[in-house]
Amino acid sequence: MAQNPASFEALLELLRQAGYTVKNGKVPSLLGGDQKNYIRMDTLGENYTPEVLRAVIKGHRTHTPKKRRSTISQDKKIQLAVDFESAVHSGKGPGFEKWAKLFNMKQGSKAVAYFKNVPVIIVPTAASTDAPCSRLSVIYTNEGTVDRYLFLKANPDLVLMDLDIIADAPARFLVSGMGDAMATYYEAMASNRTGSLVMAGGYASKTALAIAKLCRDTLLEDGVKAKLAAENHVCSEAFENIVEANTYLSGIGFESGGVAASHSVHNGLCTLEACHHFYHGEKVAFGVVCQLMMENNPDLDLIIKFFKSVGLPVCLKDFGIENITDEELMQVATTAIAPGETIHAMYMPLSPKYIFDVIKAADAYASKF
Repeated sequence: MAQNPASFEALLELLRQAGYTVKNGKVPSLLGGDQKNYIRMDTLGENYTPEVLRAVIKGHRTHTPKKRRSTISQDKKIQLAVDFESAVHSGKGPGFEKWAKLFNMKQGSKAVAYFKNVPVIIVPTAASTDAPCSRLSVIYTNEGTVDRYLFLKANPDLVLMDLDIIADAPARFLVSGMGDAMATYYEAMASNRTGSLVMAGGYASKTALAIAKLCRDTLLEDGVKAKLAAENHVCSEAFENIVEANTYLSGIGFESGGVAASHSVHNGLCTLEACHHFYHGEKVAFGVVCQLMMENNPDLDLIIKFFKSVGLPVCLKDFGIENITDEELMQVATTAIAPGETIHAMYMPLSPKYIFDVIKAADAYASKF
C-alpha cells in the first residue's frame, strides 16, 4: 500500500511482482515466502479485506498496516537451543512441561537438532502422535496455547520404536494417537479437494492419499483390539498395526496429504483452560467431529461411534466443559481461523461466527450418542 496503487487490481499486480502467487476469486488468496497453503486476504485481519483495501485506495479510509512478527536472529537461535536443553534437564517452565507431556519431548529434540544443525534420532516411548516422523515442531506459549509451527530442514534421520516399550506406556497414549491419526485421512481429502499445498511441498499425490486412507482403515479395523492390548501391556498384531498407523502412516500422510480443519479446532481448544490437561490427539478427535460436521460428511456417525468405542472425546462434555460461554466458544472459533491456520484449506467461506456455529452443532449432535 505504501506504493499507492491506482486500483485493487494494481495492488494485486504489485503483490505478484513482489513474488506472491495470487489466486483470483471473490476474495483473492495469496501464497508467498515459506507459506505452505494459500491464505485468503480476508483472514489477514479486518484491514485487509478487498472492500477495505478498495476504500483505502479510493481515499475513503486510512490504512493500518499489520504488525509483523519479529524474526529470530542467529544469536537468538543459539540461545533458544540452550533454553530448550535447559528446560529438558531442569524440568522448569509450565509451557514446556505441557509440551513434553503431550509430545514426549520429541518436538523439543527436533527443535534442538534444527537450531544446532545436527542429526536427530527419535526413540518414542509411546505411540501418542504422528510427530516422530515429521519435520515439524509445534511451539507453545507458557499458557499452553499454540504459538506457531516451526518447519525444520528435514525429517528425523531415524525413528526407532520398540513395541515392548510402547506396550508399557499407559493405554491413553495409544488412544490419543488414534485421534490424531484419524484426522489424517479427512484432512488430506479436504486439502486435496481445494488443491492446497501440503507441508512436504507441492500437492498431495495419489500415494499420499492412499497412505492416509490406509491409516483410517487400520484404525477402524484394529483400534479397539489394540486398545485392549495396550490396557494389558501386551503386544498383538492389532497393537503393532495401530502403532504403525499412529506414527508412520499418519506422519507421512499428514505431511504429504495435507492438513485442514481438525487441527485448527485443536488449536482453538487450547485457549480453554479446561482442555490443557488433555492430550493432543484427544483434542484433535473433537476437531475431526467438527470438520465432518462442516462437510456434512456421511462418515460422521461412523467416526463418532469409533471414537466412543476407544474412549476419545466427541463433545465438550467429554472435556469436562458443561457450560461454555459464548465468549469462550467465540475465542475458540477465532483462534481456529487465524491467518495461517490450516483450516483455510477447507472449501467453504470461513468466519468466526461460522466456526462458532459448527462447533456448537457438532457438540450437540455428538452428545446424543
